[in-house]
Amino acid sequence: MVIQTSKVSESRTNPNQQNFIHEIEEGLLAHSASISPKFLYDPLGSHLFTAITLLPEYYPTATEKSILNHYQAEIAEAVGTGGTLIDLGAGNCLKAESLFTFLKPSHYVAIDFSEEYLHDALENLRSKYPQIQMHNIAMDFSRELILPDFIPNDDRIFFYPGSSIGNFLTSEAQALLTQIKEQAGNGSLLIGVDLMKEDHILKAAYDDPLKVTAAFNLNILRSINSLIGSNFNISQFRHQVMINHAENRVELYLEALEDLSVFWPGNSKLFKKGDLIHTENSHKYTIHSIQQLLADAGFKSTKIWVDPKDYFAVILAH
Repeated sequence: MVIQTSKVSESRTNPNQQNFIHEIEEGLLAHSASISPKFLYDPLGSHLFTAITLLPEYYPTATEKSILNHYQAEIAEAVGTGGTLIDLGAGNCLKAESLFTFLKPSHYVAIDFSEEYLHDALENLRSKYPQIQMHNIAMDFSRELILPDFIPNDDRIFFYPGSSIGNFLTSEAQALLTQIKEQAGNGSLLIGVDLMKEDHILKAAYDDPLKVTAAFNLNILRSINSLIGSNFNISQFRHQVMINHAENRVELYLEALEDLSVFWPGNSKLFKKGDLIHTENSHKYTIHSIQQLLADAGFKSTKIWVDPKDYFAVILAH
């Protein structure tokens, strides 16, 4: 059957800039300074993260892709075809695109924090898949996930790959998953989660020899400068990785290399040499812990696919 081509206008709603400024200031001025990881993904940061996914040390992307490819028939049977695929943290949309051939969505909804990067990625997809109605939405879904009325309610399949759920504290992850369950209705969630493993594997993945991850982490300071008018100098900081076994997570920091002061309109922050800015958590799960988290969010059943090394899991939750 030939489906008539239709191009849907994008949602171009800008996030509330003042809320971002307040959130950034609150994090910087706290006793232990922090910046939300969502600010890693400005246009340059999004491109740097794409480069990270190509590194041999960064196993999550390749491992997740291998699971999706190997089990695509089983996944398609479990998920169903022809639904509305909702891609959370879509980035360059390549992960979702890999699902198009076997899930055959009628609609594709790409949601991301970086509007500019997302818009360019979707323009390319529209020309390749004219049979799929596409929407792009700039949204900070880490705070609130509410889909606009023009998104179909039936057969919603949320796609949240890359173990991005690991960026959230347990309470925050549960809150987001609960919102996904509410927005999915009778639909489902296809989610990728990273499993806990040896320190040397994690260390190499988050502190690669080419220092692409370091550049990605340091770029958050440029992102903050553009958002709040601060004068961070990236040469005064370095990328640091710590593995927190008590919390089963990798933690990313920026360490001040000298005593320094950072200024922005209406405020400033003094950093001593060795002071840290916490930029990201990446929680690692066991199968039991992620099943429990999904259950607490209201999902009633799960189907799980893992790679031969038990590095990563792709889970379908209903």
